[in-house]
Amino acid sequence: MLKAYSWLTFCVMVWGSNFVFGKMLVQYFSPALLTMLRLLFIVLFLIGLTTYKKHFKRINKSDLLVVFSLGVIGVFINQWSFFEGLQTADPTTSALILATTPILTSVLAAIFLKEKLTAQMLMGSIVAILGIYFVVAKGNLSSLHFDKGLLWITITMITFAIMIVMTRLLSDRIDPLTITLYSNVVGLIVSIPFVFLLDTPLQISSKMSDWSFLIGSAVVVHGIATLIWNNNIRHVDASKASILSNLEPFVAMIMGLILLYKPITGAEILGSLFIVGGVLLSTYQGKRLYSPSN
Repeated sequence: MLKAYSWLTFCVMVWGSNFVFGKMLVQYFSPALLTMLRLLFIVLFLIGLTTYKKHFKRINKSDLLVVFSLGVIGVFINQWSFFEGLQTADPTTSALILATTPILTSVLAAIFLKEKLTAQMLMGSIVAILGIYFVVAKGNLSSLHFDKGLLWITITMITFAIMIVMTRLLSDRIDPLTITLYSNVVGLIVSIPFVFLLDTPLQISSKMSDWSFLIGSAVVVHGIATLIWNNNIRHVDASKASILSNLEPFVAMIMGLILLYKPITGAEILGSLFIVGGVLLSTYQGKRLYSPSN
């Protein structure tokens, strides 16, 4: 049990650090190009994994449209808006906004999956929104402004919630590895023309260290960490594991302090407590759909 919790905590640290990693990478690669390259290495990793496991499976024609939509919305747009937003958005604030994904997921699940939306979920949503206010406005209404980057991060959160619900719809018929592989292949193919349409100017690093960082972070964050999480989640209570996932904003704060020398403010700490508390209040008793992967 202790070993399982240790590995799950490692995954949370990796996912929380991804906000800082992304902030660093957009300094060397333009967002659409970064999205395409990252998806390329993720797909190569997944193909290698499915080949090793001899796990290649066909998808029914009736599911092709859903898988394609998942690849466009839940993979390409989700990844691109994440990097586009991190050009100007603060990584800690981004992590806090994405921490509200379970709440939106609950709302979408109530609409499309007919899951129950309770008053407790609504109360949790209000608490979490108050937390976002403290972080974005720094506790002062007169200083409230909406950075364009944060709007893109909000789109990332929305597409992530959509991805979770769509994956849930497909999971009754298709196994997770197959869904992940095909949706990422779609995302990669769709991203290629947008590199030339969205990135003006096109920015690409010539340093081997930057490329190594890009490849390593892509494989570790979206490949290895996800596999470790899925492998160890079966050994612990899902509710307890979900609480660990709410530590991501705090990890983003600490990594931002270490790697970006960004001080942690009182407003961020207070906002974090409200957001995490709101998410826990919303998802404490219900069946949790959220599985970190950004």
